[in-house]
Amino acid sequence: MEIALILSGEHKTLPPSEVKNLLKTEYKVRYCAEKLMILDIPQEKIPILSRLAYTHEICQVISTTTPRRLNRIKSVPWEHLIKDNFAVRVKKIDKTSIDSPIIEKRVGAIIKREHPHLQVKLENPRTLIRLLIKKDKIFITKRLYKIDKKHFNMAKPHKRPFFYPGSMSPKLARCMVNLSGVREGETLLDPFCGTGGILIEAGIIGARVIGADIDPKMVKGTEENLKYYGIKDYKIIRADAKKLKLEKPVKAIVTDPPYGISASTRGEKQEKLYKEFLKTAKYNLQEDGRICIATPHKLHLEKIIDEKFTIKEKHAIRMHKSLTRIIYLIKKGDL
Repeated sequence: MEIALILSGEHKTLPPSEVKNLLKTEYKVRYCAEKLMILDIPQEKIPILSRLAYTHEICQVISTTTPRRLNRIKSVPWEHLIKDNFAVRVKKIDKTSIDSPIIEKRVGAIIKREHPHLQVKLENPRTLIRLLIKKDKIFITKRLYKIDKKHFNMAKPHKRPFFYPGSMSPKLARCMVNLSGVREGETLLDPFCGTGGILIEAGIIGARVIGADIDPKMVKGTEENLKYYGIKDYKIIRADAKKLKLEKPVKAIVTDPPYGISASTRGEKQEKLYKEFLKTAKYNLQEDGRICIATPHKLHLEKIIDEKFTIKEKHAIRMHKSLTRIIYLIKKGDL
């Protein structure tokens, strides 16, 4: 099935990478721009896309046309696509002089004229026909999912029962979980779990989660936060990430180690921390597993990683004037 993803545009490389890593090999890219991605994917894989962080909407591509050839949509079997009632809404992917309300009215009128029994409902329609306009091209689509932004707002660090400054945003945490490719029922480890933000996002999508932290206050706080968000399949332990050895290796390690270490030790101990973490990761990660890790821009994992791991991707995110986060996606073994 041909699918259109309306990307958030918040970052140049993360949104499309999140999609590709979540789907793994089960897709073919037809088109990719900063805010729009067109894919061919098996129909049964569409529901997993609803867990994306940097995507706004997921739509089924019905046809393509131009403003001058709108009558071509007459041939679309609307009676099979529209349930009960519908509305037509335009989304401009980039700047264009096309008048959105006029296009919406014209397309709605054509559908209604060809199929008089279909009802128009402008507020909360059962079916939303989404017209995606890119320059002079119109992708005619049917919206399948709208990503719930409410969750990412309600799960912000300061709104959790246990809060500690410096926690990662839930949207970036979800994206990192998706980059790891972990699926429902598989196990994810965060060995520097802090307040549990990454574990919350992994738990919500159905992964089993294991968290560790050397600080007993964080261990207790993480458990409190996981319970608050209804996460039940978890294990939280007090442990040093540099010495952690699990009973069974996990499918993914997703983590955001503390950055404050570099401020007090001029970066020397921070590099040592990452080296020792990677040693334990070799033991704790399955042979086909992945690590998604955030680092400060001054630390270069390329210089400390060994031959057991391969860096698959890296993405730079400017947080503020003095900090840019680098998101590394690492595969165990060769690519």
